[in-house]
Amino acid sequence: MATMSAAQRREQAKRDYDAFLERCPTRELLSRLTDKWVALVIPALTDGPQRHSELANRIAGVSQKMLTQTLRTLERDGLVTRTVTASVPVRVDYELTPLGHELFPVMIAIKDWAETHMDRVFEARARFDAR
Repeated sequence: MATMSAAQRREQAKRDYDAFLERCPTRELLSRLTDKWVALVIPALTDGPQRHSELANRIAGVSQKMLTQTLRTLERDGLVTRTVTASVPVRVDYELTPLGHELFPVMIAIKDWAETHMDRVFEARARFDAR
């Protein structure tokens, strides 16, 4: 069997991964990426490696458990790396992988859009609720 070129592999992936199909694995990934904590952790890590406590301070309202769970999931998906440095106490840093850096512009665009258009969304909700 002949090996496929990169272009052929991309075309095959387009055929294999269609999120509109019920059993497509990209649905699970889309669900994960649209989680509010993921949408905040990815932009928070763009400035370089950060410790768990730094992320917790930056992302108001996230519990230690939720942040840990989110970071583990992102690490499993190849978007974040976890680096342990032997010291007293042990230092653990998290940072975006190259794949995570590719995702960053999309996540920051959604975050920026939400911040920019929140007033219009509130207005739309008020009109809807008034009906």
